[in-house]
Amino acid sequence: MGVYGDQVLPRALDLWMRGADVRQVRARVAAGMTGVVLEIGFGSGLNVPHYPAGVTRVLAVDPATVGQRLAATRIAAHAVPVEFVGTDAQALPVAGATADFVLSTWTLCTIPDPGRALAEAYRVLRPGGAFHFVEHGLSPELRVARVQRRLTPLHRRVVGGCHLDRRIADLVAGAGFRVTRLENYYFHRPRAMGYTYEGVAIKPDAA
Repeated sequence: MGVYGDQVLPRALDLWMRGADVRQVRARVAAGMTGVVLEIGFGSGLNVPHYPAGVTRVLAVDPATVGQRLAATRIAAHAVPVEFVGTDAQALPVAGATADFVLSTWTLCTIPDPGRALAEAYRVLRPGGAFHFVEHGLSPELRVARVQRRLTPLHRRVVGGCHLDRRIADLVAGAGFRVTRLENYYFHRPRAMGYTYEGVAIKPDAA
């Protein structure tokens, strides 16, 4: 990842992504989770204060090692045990049907192959388990989408591989999930950087 990606960017994101408006979204996306949660893009643990009381264990995945140090205080302040299990959401070192929920907040934009990561999320979820997510991605407004596509090559270099132009809902459905809740909105300006996909998707029960 290099020093910038592993040390500098995680610290900047820790500051940038902890505002009151962001906390409201995190709390909403984490609501309803229970049992074992696998969180991809765990980062500095900004979701930890929002885990519901029913969460019994968190399996954390993140490529930046500094995130574990930044998260230590948040983890220590909450009862739920957090275990760091891997660095690559595209190849999770976790057995199938292990997790009751998978959580992703502003993460799929940075993963090189989001389809592969979603396939892994699907694999590790138990049947009937749910994927909770909030991501930014491609706007349906053509003018905004054109700007997103122009900005993405530069944005990827500056913000750790972050794409502004991914069709998140299509990617989630393409991995086999059944989307049961989806809200789309502009979270902040500029609009090209704030078009949001927030929702819940279920891994269908085998029965």
